[in-house]
Amino acid sequence: MPPPPDTTGHVPLPPGGPVAMPSPPQAPAAPDPAGTIIAVLLIGPAGAGKTSVAKYWADHRRVPTAHISLDDVREWVRSGFADPQSGWNDHSEAQYRLARRTCGFAARNFLANGISCILDDAVFPDRPVVGLGGWKRHVGPGLLPVVLLPGLDIVLERNAERSGNRRLTDEEVARIHGRMAGWYGSGLPIIDNSQLDIPETARILDDVLARAIASPPQW
Repeated sequence: MPPPPDTTGHVPLPPGGPVAMPSPPQAPAAPDPAGTIIAVLLIGPAGAGKTSVAKYWADHRRVPTAHISLDDVREWVRSGFADPQSGWNDHSEAQYRLARRTCGFAARNFLANGISCILDDAVFPDRPVVGLGGWKRHVGPGLLPVVLLPGLDIVLERNAERSGNRRLTDEEVARIHGRMAGWYGSGLPIIDNSQLDIPETARILDDVLARAIASPPQW
């Protein structure tokens, strides 16, 4: 007896098929990222405002858009959660890798079903294979990375407002922020949102993405 037809409207994800580079429109007008199905990787240190900006940006698009937070997915592990604040080790490294692969699969699945996505992660420029290289493998070459990098005083202030295992020590925040400075000169677009609120940052993110769609960054 043949299986019943699928009536859910779900589009199967092609196995191993990463998202392709978005094709810029042929018209001379500037591309409109608000109406384009794209995948965005928002990079930044703890306290940069990645999650807040990503949620706002996803909420205000004209096409269906998902926000995929690496930290949220990592915390799906309840019993046996490896908290890097208790010491970085093979176990915590493995859980980060697993969370990134899970986020990448989710992004590809959303995109295959016509839903844009924005992911956020603290990707370090001095770990290209694990960081950008890993995301490129998981999602595909069409992923558009953007760096959110406010000043150190801003990230320290925002981190102090956090609670639980997402609040880091001032020393750790300063160390991460210093490593993130390596993105300058990388060719990736960088937004300094030190003096910007969330809507203003999201608007600038749209401007940056319009340029990236028209002329994709080499990474």
